[in-house]
Amino acid sequence: MDATVTVAAVEEVGPDTVSITFESPAGFEAEPGQFLKLTGVVDGEEYSRFYTLSSPDVESTFETTVAIDPDEGGPFSEHLASLSPGDELEIEGPFGSDYYEDEPRVVVLAGGPGIGPAVGIAERATADGNEVAIVYRDATPAHRDRLDALRERGATVHLLEDDAAELAPSVADVVTGADGEQVFVYGFADFLEEATAALEAAGADRDAAKIENFG
Repeated sequence: MDATVTVAAVEEVGPDTVSITFESPAGFEAEPGQFLKLTGVVDGEEYSRFYTLSSPDVESTFETTVAIDPDEGGPFSEHLASLSPGDELEIEGPFGSDYYEDEPRVVVLAGGPGIGPAVGIAERATADGNEVAIVYRDATPAHRDRLDALRERGATVHLLEDDAAELAPSVADVVTGADGEQVFVYGFADFLEEATAALEAAGADRDAAKIENFG
């Protein structure tokens, strides 16, 4: 759907990272793992970027996590971080067919900004009573509070602060091959390459993984 949405809250969730909560428009439906196109005007010029949902549902509000990186995304990420409750943006979507579908066990491999969909999927799966494991690599981690809360609710969480050597053993630890296990992978291309190699080394089928490349 195309809609104008209103900002409900903006929260710093890590170094140069914010979560933005929007009020859900009437009739809006989306699943964890899907993404939206956000459009806004900065200094008279229109910008659009795709952001994956980082909330477990979209019942009354929905959330995206934004890494503030002018070199990577131009001025739009800074603009999003500067928004205040009551401000408006245009959205299109949701997009994406690789999303959480109530699988009995979910394993999410996240690099950098991939933590957004990781926590959204994990929270939804935990609420549904399903098993959850996260492997998250980032030199400056975000969403620590939500990861801690997931641990307390029984999720397995491996936090790798940019230690490349730890990725493969961490993936091997969480991939069980159990019936119904679904692997999700989110991050930039270099992380996806390493993560899928780690999946293969662990005996998993990389073609069965649900993967989103952030660029």
